[in-house]
Amino acid sequence: MTVDGDWEARSAELWSLLDELDAEEFRARIDALAGELDAGDPVGPFERGCANDSTGRPAVAVPLYAAALDGGLTGIRRRRAVIQMASSIRNLGRPEESVALLRAERERGSDELDDAVVATLALALADTGRPVEATGLVVEALARHLPRYNRSMTAYGQALAARQDDGG
Repeated sequence: MTVDGDWEARSAELWSLLDELDAEEFRARIDALAGELDAGDPVGPFERGCANDSTGRPAVAVPLYAAALDGGLTGIRRRRAVIQMASSIRNLGRPEESVALLRAERERGSDELDDAVVATLALALADTGRPVEATGLVVEALARHLPRYNRSMTAYGQALAARQDDGG
């Protein structure tokens, strides 16, 4: 089976139950749903990675995200996999690796997840001892959502992001 509208609807329905189901049951249901997909379909490991990540198992999620990406995951799921994998890697105590992944992702292009990339990058930068740069990125990302002061907040954010943190 390939991912189709019915599969997507069943996936969305299952994800809506995340907070209602026991973590083990939720993961088992995601595994079963992912198991319906064709062998080698990268959506399967992506969904399994998401389920493990969302139920507190980032160490299990990271290799699943990597498998999905290596398997040719495309579209918005590809970008989600990078963001989520980078977040999990940061949570596993490897923030520099997370920064590298997210900086590369920012260079790949732009879409509706740009701010999620920046927010995750800011967290990773803060964990590497670069809170000023992190704050600048967040202010710059926030600037386009403000009703006023967009230009000045963008400039302030860019200036902070370009500053070198002094490590303390």
